[in-house]
Amino acid sequence: MPRILLGTICGLVFGTIVVLTMLPMEFPDKAAALIGAFVSRFGIGFVIGSAKLPIPGWAAGLLFGLLLSLPDAVITKAYFPIIVLGLIGGLIIGFVVDRWGI
Repeated sequence: MPRILLGTICGLVFGTIVVLTMLPMEFPDKAAALIGAFVSRFGIGFVIGSAKLPIPGWAAGLLFGLLLSLPDAVITKAYFPIIVLGLIGGLIIGFVVDRWGI
């Protein structure tokens, strides 16, 4: 499967999982929080699928997961859950795209 398509699918799945885990939580503007989380996590998958760095896929996933999670973490001051989820998702997506993407 083409890397960009696989990354896009992984990003859709990752974004959906994160939104589902956030549904029971309370936010001042819940719709904005859910949409923002989805777009951020989708972006991780899309960027990993689009980029080809001269490092292993899992490492690229960690790098992009961290870099794309940092702005949300700084804005919300919820560093640990946002960064850890970004790292885990990036690691998995990076591995998947590197292993099965063409």
